[in-house]
Amino acid sequence: MTINIDSLFKNADPIVAKILNKALSEKEVSANEGLELFNAQGIDFHLVGLVADELRKRRVGDIVSYVVNRNINFTNVCIKQCGFCAFSRDFREEEGYFLPNEEIVRRAKEAYQLGATEVCIQAGLPPDMEGNLYENICRDIKKEIPDIHIHGFSPEEILYGAMRSNVSIEEFLKKMKEAGVNTLPGTSAEILDQKLRDKISPGRISVEDWETVIKTAHKIGINTTSTMMFGHVETLEDRVKHIAKIREIQKETGGFTEFVPLNFIHTEAPMYKHELHEGIRQGGSGNDVLLTHAVSRIMLNNSIDNLQMSWVKEGQKMSQLLLMWGANDFGGTLINESISTSAGSEFGQLLKPREIRRMIKEIGRIPAERNTHYKILKKFDGEEEIEDKLDNVTDSQFGSYVELIKINKFNYQNPRKQ
Repeated sequence: MTINIDSLFKNADPIVAKILNKALSEKEVSANEGLELFNAQGIDFHLVGLVADELRKRRVGDIVSYVVNRNINFTNVCIKQCGFCAFSRDFREEEGYFLPNEEIVRRAKEAYQLGATEVCIQAGLPPDMEGNLYENICRDIKKEIPDIHIHGFSPEEILYGAMRSNVSIEEFLKKMKEAGVNTLPGTSAEILDQKLRDKISPGRISVEDWETVIKTAHKIGINTTSTMMFGHVETLEDRVKHIAKIREIQKETGGFTEFVPLNFIHTEAPMYKHELHEGIRQGGSGNDVLLTHAVSRIMLNNSIDNLQMSWVKEGQKMSQLLLMWGANDFGGTLINESISTSAGSEFGQLLKPREIRRMIKEIGRIPAERNTHYKILKKFDGEEEIEDKLDNVTDSQFGSYVELIKINKFNYQNPRKQ
């Protein structure tokens, strides 16, 4: 059954209807107009979702993509103390771990043998880090598995690596590209407003430096993702300004492959547990999560094709809903997900390809495995079910974050004591 959106507009708020008609005409929706959509209620709320879904269909069709990948968070020791992060450990604390390069390579190789096309490498910022650590990790992985795509090192890590190497951001990025980095995750963005960042993560990478890393990466041919963490102390205005800033960067560089809204996981987050900020929220509500994805699709419609939702943060059923509110990508299988898990996410560390395909088919869409650059590798538009190697593993095979921090041989050794 085809829904005639125009007939529903008759019952909508005139301001919301005008903005949504503008979006359907492929015109750019401003930050202020995005803010109006965030406040939609009743039929207007549902219309925002319908329009986001229509724009998704026009832009990318009915395929829902996913990537077979593995997260390798090689250390949880970090010099920063961000209020939202329950993953990191100060170097004086117990439970600090640091995976040696041979273990990182072993994990990458294991993932590759199970069908992974990508390893996602991110970690804490360990004190007294060797300036060439990140390069060496990449070289060691590529030496063993030249075909694996390294999606690694957030702008925060790139800035830290450049500082520890005593070179410019551009020079460091060129070294990383030569060492084997293929794309960067656009994480450590949180909300791109400096006053807010000073509040929730003082001392973390500045908005200016984040933009510099991203734009420089794009300039030298390294694509990145883009993200936004919402549902904590930011305002709706902060969100639409963040989305608009991402859009402006994309207009300038064209280097973003996707946008990923990330719901704040509050359970173990220090700034929530210790009530550090008045009015701090427990992440976005169901309605808020739907609107955030829909408004992101609407505002980014002419700029970024792919909108990914996070099954780790939202759970499987909410993820299915988000695919009807503007999202078109299921993200990755992950295998080891430590950062959201340590913050209190209850949705596991691994989602098998078979499960992802089942959930996509349940909502009448077409599953497809992609690579990191969104090239479709396999489309599953028939009735037959194909079994991936990863479908046959047990969830416990890869271990958990809770187990990892107790493995003695990976205990972090403070270099100052050696």
